[in-house]
Amino acid sequence: MKVSLLQENLARGLQTVARGVATRSTLPILANVLLRTDDGRLKLTTTNLEIGVNAWIGAKIEDEGGITVPAKLFADFGNSLPPGQVDLSLNVRTKTLHVQSAAYEANIKGIDAEEFPPIPTIPDKPTTRVAQSVLRQMINEVAFVAATDDSRPVLTGVLTRFEGDELTLVAADPYRLGVRRGLLLSKVDPSIEVIIPARSLFELARVIADDDAPLDIAVTQNKSQVIFHAADVDLVTRLIEGQFPNYRQVIPASFSTRVVVGRDELLKATKLASYFARDAANIVRLAVNPQDGAAPLVVSANAAEIGDNVSRVDASVEGNGVQIAFNARFLSEALASLTATEVALELGGALAPGVLKVVGEQSYLHVVMPLRIPT
Repeated sequence: MKVSLLQENLARGLQTVARGVATRSTLPILANVLLRTDDGRLKLTTTNLEIGVNAWIGAKIEDEGGITVPAKLFADFGNSLPPGQVDLSLNVRTKTLHVQSAAYEANIKGIDAEEFPPIPTIPDKPTTRVAQSVLRQMINEVAFVAATDDSRPVLTGVLTRFEGDELTLVAADPYRLGVRRGLLLSKVDPSIEVIIPARSLFELARVIADDDAPLDIAVTQNKSQVIFHAADVDLVTRLIEGQFPNYRQVIPASFSTRVVVGRDELLKATKLASYFARDAANIVRLAVNPQDGAAPLVVSANAAEIGDNVSRVDASVEGNGVQIAFNARFLSEALASLTATEVALELGGALAPGVLKVVGEQSYLHVVMPLRIPT
């Protein structure tokens, strides 16, 4: 293998595949990055056996070939090189990669490329396609809800349903639920439902573009893996086995109070209250009073030994007055994930789940369980 490429392209490619490197493994090769020439480009691959990431970067290929080298060492050295041309050449006999850039060079011992675990590639006919910006936004609005406790593995994943021309993502933990629907670029029939690890989706959102370029999606026939493919990057992830809870029964069928409020204003009031709430079981209180034209919504927190905070938020209220309490972090995370100007908070009483929606859209909802207000 003999390859020349720009340092900035190498650094960008290594950053793309970095999260696929295994940090704790009994297999030394999983700590390596695979370098392989591929159709006039250099392909970088990493895997920790849960996810695998491929990235292609432009390069001048003089001799075809492949090798794996320690990912951290290669990335640290490559990122520290000056901008400009980097030459890579492989001594096949000693499995040593020679790296040269201007006055700097190194020899890095590697492991044969054939020992690297195979990573599935996108089939000629993928399951479906979606705009990268659409999926990226959906992930950002839902995946953070997934549980981080491995005691219930299915809740660490995101229920992903492909049906017709619609994609639905659902994430839940014992205290909240996020649901988001978006349009696919090609129809799926019959429907497919899988559970994708939330951390894999976070990584996908990091490596794909924030534009309307298509992203191919392929669920393997045995439903053990899903492959996401863009022009310059692939991400492959294992799927979680199990039955996702019936999330629909958690969504309230009705409400008695609806509060329409600016997202930024409610987020700021919640964050201010959270500074006091962290010393009071993280409880933030919302008092809704339709008759109070000056302050129809009051957000507050009270910590007996620290102090208290009150924010009066302009809002439009329909229905009954109510006082309800939420976990400050849960409410602020839901609001922070959105880009909408206005949101609606639908409430059914002090002890009923609250439902957060985007005004003018039907594709998103977030359910958060209330806290009992101390007397």
